[in-house]
Amino acid sequence: MTENVDVAAAASLATVLAEKAVAFSIQLVLAFALLFAGLFLARIATQALRSRLEKIKGFDPTLIPILSQFVRYTILILTMVVVLSNFGIQTTSIIAVLGAAGLAIGLALQGTLQNVAAGIMLLIIRPFRANDVIDAGGTVGTVNEIGLFMTQLTTPQGVYVAMPNSQLWSNKIINFSANDRRRLDLPIGISYDDDIDEAIAVVKGLIAKDERAHETPEPLVVVRGLGDSSVDLEMRVWVDRQNFWPFQFDMIRSIKLALDEAGISIPYPHSQVVLSDDFVKCMNGSGGPDDKPGGNPGGGDAGGREGGKPRKRGQLAMKPVPPKPGNGKGKKSGSTAV
Repeated sequence: MTENVDVAAAASLATVLAEKAVAFSIQLVLAFALLFAGLFLARIATQALRSRLEKIKGFDPTLIPILSQFVRYTILILTMVVVLSNFGIQTTSIIAVLGAAGLAIGLALQGTLQNVAAGIMLLIIRPFRANDVIDAGGTVGTVNEIGLFMTQLTTPQGVYVAMPNSQLWSNKIINFSANDRRRLDLPIGISYDDDIDEAIAVVKGLIAKDERAHETPEPLVVVRGLGDSSVDLEMRVWVDRQNFWPFQFDMIRSIKLALDEAGISIPYPHSQVVLSDDFVKCMNGSGGPDDKPGGNPGGGDAGGREGGKPRKRGQLAMKPVPPKPGNGKGKKSGSTAV
């Protein structure tokens, strides 16, 4: 009798476990089906929203990526709630768990949340838009997309750059595309022996011939300063934003050719060294001011020898040059001659 009861209990338990296993299997399969359906729906909805917004005239393309990402993440969160509810978990419990998890994740990923907050601020204030050329913390590139976490740029060399939004927000942003016009400041150096007025006239003539240069504000060619090796001129011309770089490249070439034709030189950087006569004598081996008769403390003799030996071939020889009248207020000075 006892054995019959045990067999019946075992059979009943096996039946219950089999039913539970079947029900759990069905729930598991349904959960995976819901998960894949949610992922598929999120992808389709994101692509459809992008396509729809891109066709709307006048809609800011900067908002398209972040709105698409918002829709995608919203669908994924709802899918997770439905999947967990399928296993009998109460919605209120899910919300409580998500809240606690969100707090823990927020503390662990403070930098990531800063990127999200910075991305929202960038979208609200709009210091730049998609397809603008910007300089963000020393990185120059065209804005491809502003996302929730990072902004995607392409440099002029074709290099892809993903910059965190928090880094963008905390650094200075220079937007080269914000204004329709830009001023080109081009330095030009001419020799001190050349005519400044003639050089200015040559450059102004080139500006007048180029239709890309704006007449208002009036183009300027001014003397910016007196450099170590040249008289420094500067050309200041306003042009359209899209003509800035082509105009600069063409103008540099035209100025060089025009100045050459006018006989105006662009000097190389150089420096003039002035040495005292006593130093030149010592370098040439002719002694210094303390030389005694019959001796050569300077290390050479009057014949240009050093230490009684002939000067080696290719060795520098210097000769004193008489100072110009009024130079140095009576002090001796000279320059080297090789």
